[in-house]
Amino acid sequence: MEDPLHPFELHPLVPLTVLGFDLSLNKAVVMMFVVVIVITALLFRARAANGLVPTKLQSLAELLVEFIRGMIHDTMGPEGMRFFPFICTLFLFILFCNLLGLIPGAYTVTSQLVVTGLFAVGVYTLSVLVGLKIHGLKFLRILVPPGTPGWLVPLMIPIELISQLARPFSLAVRLFANMTAGHVILGVLFSLTLAGGLLLGWLPFAFTVALYILEVGIAFIQAYIFTILTCVYMGDALHLH
Repeated sequence: MEDPLHPFELHPLVPLTVLGFDLSLNKAVVMMFVVVIVITALLFRARAANGLVPTKLQSLAELLVEFIRGMIHDTMGPEGMRFFPFICTLFLFILFCNLLGLIPGAYTVTSQLVVTGLFAVGVYTLSVLVGLKIHGLKFLRILVPPGTPGWLVPLMIPIELISQLARPFSLAVRLFANMTAGHVILGVLFSLTLAGGLLLGWLPFAFTVALYILEVGIAFIQAYIFTILTCVYMGDALHLH
């Protein structure tokens, strides 16, 4: 059996170096372009079908808008709608990266820690900048939960600071670990199916099919968790706790 982590390795498909920076195209980069093209095509197709009687694709797009709008209202309030384009783009990109990565032969972009880490650090940095812009230095009050006794403040500040710094780490690792683990198990079970032949291969194959269906659900759940936590962090920046 080959190394189950082998499919996650990235090798240059088109070597490219600009000013000393390695900008080579690999499977992950190509897959990200594919994801963007697929999302754009589907949304434009749904927009073009704008009729009195909605098509299935238009209905799906409207459900998506209402779903994300509800997510924003529940965590950030009506003023959070200014971030709707960002939240919608983030959700769709992660969701389609997860789903298209399940196609045999495709690559799961969210299985790379550098990708999920960049998303997580970017989201957290944006929330801090928004908080500082709206509240100024009063934003630092987020390190002191409301109702904290004065004598506990010196203890709570370092605890809350560690909690804040752990946010991008946990956000990145959660998505990366779930997508990687699921694909590794799928690869191992499929290898056992081939190794078992017709006599014994049916059992791991049955588990492979069941796990594949589960991974489709996990693709949605992980995109939702990443997005809802982004909304929560942005909500903290808007309202301070």
